[in-house]
Amino acid sequence: MDAARYPEYRKPKMPWLPEVPVHWVEQRAKVFFREIDERSRNGSEELLSVSHLTGVTPRSQKNVTMFKAESYVGHKLCRPGDIVVNTLWAWMAALGAARHTGLVSPAYGVYRPHSPVSFNPAYLDYLLRTRAYVSEYNCRSTGIRASRLRLYPNQFLDIPLIQPPRAEQDQIVAYLRVQDAHIARFIKAKRELIEQLNEQKQTIAQHAVTKGLDANVPLITSGLSWLGNIPNHWKVLRIKAVLNESSTRTSTGDEVLLSLSRYKGLVPFHSLSSRPPSAKDFSKYKLCRPGQLVMNRMQAWSGLFAEATTVGLISPDYSVFDVKPISTARYLEYVFKTKMFIQQFAIESTGIGTGFNRLYTPQFGAIPIVLPPIDEQVSIVEWLDRQFVDVNNAIVRASDEISLIKEYRDRLIADVVTGQVDVRDWVPVPDDEVAGEDLGALAEDDNENIEEDEPDGAD
Repeated sequence: MDAARYPEYRKPKMPWLPEVPVHWVEQRAKVFFREIDERSRNGSEELLSVSHLTGVTPRSQKNVTMFKAESYVGHKLCRPGDIVVNTLWAWMAALGAARHTGLVSPAYGVYRPHSPVSFNPAYLDYLLRTRAYVSEYNCRSTGIRASRLRLYPNQFLDIPLIQPPRAEQDQIVAYLRVQDAHIARFIKAKRELIEQLNEQKQTIAQHAVTKGLDANVPLITSGLSWLGNIPNHWKVLRIKAVLNESSTRTSTGDEVLLSLSRYKGLVPFHSLSSRPPSAKDFSKYKLCRPGQLVMNRMQAWSGLFAEATTVGLISPDYSVFDVKPISTARYLEYVFKTKMFIQQFAIESTGIGTGFNRLYTPQFGAIPIVLPPIDEQVSIVEWLDRQFVDVNNAIVRASDEISLIKEYRDRLIADVVTGQVDVRDWVPVPDDEVAGEDLGALAEDDNENIEEDEPDGAD
């Protein structure tokens, strides 16, 4: 579709916005909305999550890392069409239009329209999470540091909202939903490619770290049904014989913050799209150093291990290990990302459910591991690195393509909901079907396997 423009534009009140169509209304949010403080009497309503990635969605559909409260009596109620703002994370666009009746944190802001026909809720859901509005939340939020900013009701209700005629809002939503479906299918295909490539890597690596590179070497039983036969000169040890947990903590909190990415390993937070930690101080955060092995305890069952290549600061919920001279962090990273070890980690992880299970050091250390001599480990790592050059490049390309298409989507949404592109004459073609099951791909984060939500009643 050609990027048609509206005939006339005017300068808006909000400085972050580009010029908007002259016939669009612009008034403060309090003209359209009022704050609501409706509370649950029995806490039985559906629990909702408010996220910068997915807006307002049932928590049952998400994999969040927070524990559930004992009771949700007194939590705020929201209803379809309400705007819900995660007060502490508004500056990261953690807000959106509710599509369900449900419960949200008492610390969140809930705003109900004076008239249900003034806005298409889906239009507002798109509009309020554009960069222009996020800039306004940053400007109006107050707090002692960037990660603790809050957007209070009087601040939100004072923000100007642009309001196209309702028919144009409906057309904008229809257009963007179709584009979202196309983009979601593209992302889904790329993710499936990445998963296939990772499975290929796992299969090759698993054979190398359990059978070695010499096909003629005699094999003996490992004594473990899940491990099978191993080279006769390899040793079966417990992981605790190879690793020592390090408990070194930061003294200043000034070190670079690191996170374990699904595809990129241990990398600085600023290189990811994930939200930075919101700790009041980082005195409890752990230090890792080059050559150490880092494990995300809550995601060990998905293979989130990496060798540290720089000094950095990591979550207190990660584990850091010194590697004894009989092995290397790089070799162990390959071992612990194989399917057979991931299955063992899942078995040994404990908690109240998959999203909350952790692999603690005693259980981790008790798992058997098969270990070749150190020179053979080095050879295996070098061979695997060579084997995976092309595969890793393909994974990086696919991951980058996902990032680029998401950037394109953000720009497209911003252009359409602010009137930079006129879609009033757009007509869908037969292929423009919106498959709801595909749209979930837009919400997934390629950097982290867990999407965090703000703790209930966060201060």
